[in-house]
Amino acid sequence: MTSLAVKSVARFLISDQCTSVSVLTGAGFSTGAGIPDFRSAGGLYATLNAGALTVTDSDRRAIIRDPTHVVEKSMFFRNQFPYLEVRRPFILGTQQRKWSATLAHRVLELIHVKTGKLTRLYTQNIDGLDYQLSRIPPDRITPVHGSIRCVACESCGHPHDFERFCNAVRTSIKDISGTDPTAPKESRNVLCDKCRKPTVKPTTVLFGAQLPEEFFDLVETELPSTDLLIVAGASLVVSPP
Repeated sequence: MTSLAVKSVARFLISDQCTSVSVLTGAGFSTGAGIPDFRSAGGLYATLNAGALTVTDSDRRAIIRDPTHVVEKSMFFRNQFPYLEVRRPFILGTQQRKWSATLAHRVLELIHVKTGKLTRLYTQNIDGLDYQLSRIPPDRITPVHGSIRCVACESCGHPHDFERFCNAVRTSIKDISGTDPTAPKESRNVLCDKCRKPTVKPTTVLFGAQLPEEFFDLVETELPSTDLLIVAGASLVVSPP
């Protein structure tokens, strides 16, 4: 490949020199679907209403100083509510398929269909939009930061049904945005069916937690043999949200 210009990359992609392509996508892929990102002026952290969260005064002050505390592992194990109250619209919106894969997502699907060279789609996004790409096999998609559509207990690892979890969030977790009149006024714990601890959540990676083992395994065993790695919509300078 003579340069990183788009035309040069495209020529290399369809050439015989390129036999495998990996893609890493970030928030820029999903903002086009209408999903707010975390760090922009209108993103989750900038618009977070800390005053409405079910937290202690000391935790509230910490969240006001740094909104990322709502997705910290230590915070979640102390108190499940901040994470679920902030994520409630996203969890229920995902259940309702409120957002659809973007044109950028479809380009990746086209690469797979037209060339057959897409070895792996790594995504930093937790929204699950990549799984709407029906012509890309799900086992080629690796959600580096976890997925909102997969639910498990952080304490014991027991998996939970997504639809059932969404129903529990709808009826047990209050709406801090004040837009859902059917939401409860106060939050109640969502317990694990197995260990009975209030640590059930989507398998999104919390601050202070490890990335999935699958990612590290693939980086060692599969990524070195990739002829072309495309990074799109990601700055590669931030930690899991």
